[in-house]
Amino acid sequence: MSTGFLIDMDGVIYRGAELISGARQFIVKLLDEDVPFLFLTNNSQRSRRDVETKLNRMGIPIQEKHVFTCAMATARFLARQLPNGTAFVIGESGLINALHRNGYSIVDSHADYVVVGEGRTLSFELVERAVQLIMEGAKLIATNLDPNCPTQTGTRPGCGAVVALLEKATGVKAFSVGKPSPVMMRAARKELGLAAADTTMIGDTMDTDILGGVQLGYRTILVLS
Repeated sequence: MSTGFLIDMDGVIYRGAELISGARQFIVKLLDEDVPFLFLTNNSQRSRRDVETKLNRMGIPIQEKHVFTCAMATARFLARQLPNGTAFVIGESGLINALHRNGYSIVDSHADYVVVGEGRTLSFELVERAVQLIMEGAKLIATNLDPNCPTQTGTRPGCGAVVALLEKATGVKAFSVGKPSPVMMRAARKELGLAAADTTMIGDTMDTDILGGVQLGYRTILVLS
C-alpha cells in the first residue's frame, strides 16, 4: 500500500530565500524512492510553474506536477459547484489563470462569485465593486483566510484581511477553500490517489497545516525549524 506526503513550503522547505537544512535531501529521497508527494501553498498569486521555477532555482528538483495551490483548489471547486460560471476577482495572475483553465470567465458585473486571493494591486475601487456585487447576490469565496503574508521586505495584509473587510461591509460570510479547509486538503490527497490513512501532512503551522490534516484523519508532522 503506497503512502504519500502533503508538504507545506514556507517554514518547512525554505525560510525567506534560504533552504532549510535537510529539505533538499528529503525531497530527493522521495523522488528517488518514487514516493508520491505534493507541495501545498495558500499563495494564490503564483501558478504551478512559477512555484516549480522558484523551487528549482533553490535546488529542489521537482516538476510542475508536484505543486498544488489554493488557486487550483478554488478554481476546481467552483467548476464543480457551477460549471462555466463567472467571477469578479481580487487577486493576481495565478488565480485568474486557474479560473480560466477551469472554464470560468472574469467579469466586472453580474458575477456568480467574488473570489479573493493575495495581491499587491488592491484598491478601494476593487473593494467597493466587490461589495456591490456581493450585495447583489454574488457568493464570497476566499482562496484562504491567512491574515498576513510574510515577504522579503516585511509583512503585508493577506487574503484573510481583505476577506474580513468584505464580510464586515456586507454582512456575508465567506467560504474559504485553502488550508485548513477540507476542500483543499481532500483535493490534494485525491490528486495523489491516496487513502486518508496513507497520507501525511508536513507543516510548521498548527492552525492551518496540522489542523487541516487532523480534521481529515491524516498523519501529521509539525516542523519546528
